[in-house]
Amino acid sequence: MRSIITGSVKGKFPTVFEKLSKLHTKQSFSLAIILGDLFADPADASVQDEENVKSLVEGKIPVPLPTYFTLGSHHLPHQVIEKLQKTEDEVCPNLYFLNKRSTTKTSEGLRIVTLGGALDPAVTAGVSKERFLPFHTVGDAHALRGAKSADILITSHWPLSIRSGSRVNSPDHVTIPLEEQCVADLCSTLKPRYHFTTSDETFYEREPFFHLTDQGQPETTSITRFISLAAFDNPFKQKSLYAFTIDPAAGQPILPPGTTASPFTSSKRRRPLPEEEHSYSRFVQPPSKEHEHSKKRSRRHHPPTPQQCFFCLANPNLATHLITSIANDSYLATAKGPLTNSSTFASLSYPAHILIVPLAHSPTLHAIPDPESRASTVKEMHQYRRALQCYLSHASKDVPLGAVTWELSRASGIHIHWQLLPVAAELVERGLVAAAFRVEAENEKYAAFHSSPETSNEGDYFRLWIWRPDFPLAPPAGAKEAADGTISPTVSVAPSVGEGGSGIEISLTLPIPPGARFDVQFGRRVMAKLLGLETRMDWRDCGQEVDEESRDAEAFKKDFRPWDFSLDV
Repeated sequence: MRSIITGSVKGKFPTVFEKLSKLHTKQSFSLAIILGDLFADPADASVQDEENVKSLVEGKIPVPLPTYFTLGSHHLPHQVIEKLQKTEDEVCPNLYFLNKRSTTKTSEGLRIVTLGGALDPAVTAGVSKERFLPFHTVGDAHALRGAKSADILITSHWPLSIRSGSRVNSPDHVTIPLEEQCVADLCSTLKPRYHFTTSDETFYEREPFFHLTDQGQPETTSITRFISLAAFDNPFKQKSLYAFTIDPAAGQPILPPGTTASPFTSSKRRRPLPEEEHSYSRFVQPPSKEHEHSKKRSRRHHPPTPQQCFFCLANPNLATHLITSIANDSYLATAKGPLTNSSTFASLSYPAHILIVPLAHSPTLHAIPDPESRASTVKEMHQYRRALQCYLSHASKDVPLGAVTWELSRASGIHIHWQLLPVAAELVERGLVAAAFRVEAENEKYAAFHSSPETSNEGDYFRLWIWRPDFPLAPPAGAKEAADGTISPTVSVAPSVGEGGSGIEISLTLPIPPGARFDVQFGRRVMAKLLGLETRMDWRDCGQEVDEESRDAEAFKKDFRPWDFSLDV
């Protein structure tokens, strides 16, 4: 359903309704909502303002479509109050009062929760009794939490900390509107799709944000857009009208670009440990120089919580512009500081260095506590891996592409994830990829690789999958099992994730003894040497501007879309 919202009108409703009538004729809106003050302040109202109110109440000013309004910072005109007391919140045909504290369900099924007026400093407990006074209490906000959910939340004031974790700057010429903790708590509880409020001098639209469960886990099915509209006909020409489409019956939303974690997360984040910084901070904004001092500290610290983990969607500092797909138990993201670049492969215009990350905050897949969740996570990550292989198979033009996926699983880790890189299928066919990993492991005096199943293993290990499309090629070098540890390839046919899903794949695992030293960048280091990208071995030397990262992520997302099964979840 198509809807339109306006900022405070402050008595200019004849002009507003005329404008809405013209827009409604062209776009056929289902409803309109007026934020803030519909009427002028009675204390300062002109004779013309009073005449307009009289005409409106008498039905002489047409309202072109169902329109809802609430309380702002001013009292309602006495004529309006008298009319509302005689009717069921109807001022005139098509104009309805939402009340100061209310939950309303429209005929289209849209659920609107309203908290009007300013916080009453004289009332410290309980709910307000007078519904026409422009004041609310903390008790009013708390009572509305019983609504459980909302499609649209309307408040007069901003929620406290709404700008936390946002890159959107407020204009210099304005004073930030009042913020309230009780409004933040209400938004966190209801998880509305849209939270509208008003700020007389400016338009402010924050990045969309997802909420957290009581256990601190990301709840990406609940995404809120916070939008504050300027007053109608404001002197700064700031946006005062906002049209949007909302479907109350719609299912899980697709994560919009730039989405952040909830700004209402209050946990204090500590600096990452040195080994954490190197193992997973390629997916977060670059660390400050303060992190260097942590190298001198003891590493006997509590592991980071989901709000502190750089792979958890619950982290408010997460670089969400890199996320390209989210399914039930895992997600895809482009790597920060990718090994490859836009010119590495002729058929790809972006790096295509991809991370497959479980939603569960766990150091290993085997450590995910719930057996059912563990099994579904592993299954889905493999589904993503095979879907990526299908995508690469179709993306191959002059030079057929295969893929290398690796996993470092350690009980002392932070958040398990897989990395996938394209590779020329010829290198896989000739056995050079497997050989490169075996030789590097031998040089580092690590244990030998051995063939392994897809299921998650116990204990610490490094594992990789080496895949190429199933087209006629000569048998790879070393196709027979030999005393020197050469591994025969096994054929793996992927499930129905698109054409090109079959191919030749080998899976190799290198066990890591408990407490043994192991380079967390081992996989990247081997691939850098194999692809002739030694100068890009360290991800910190491969930084991109945020705009470039966003362009690469969006380009990959567009190309991967035919194989993105999460769109059907």
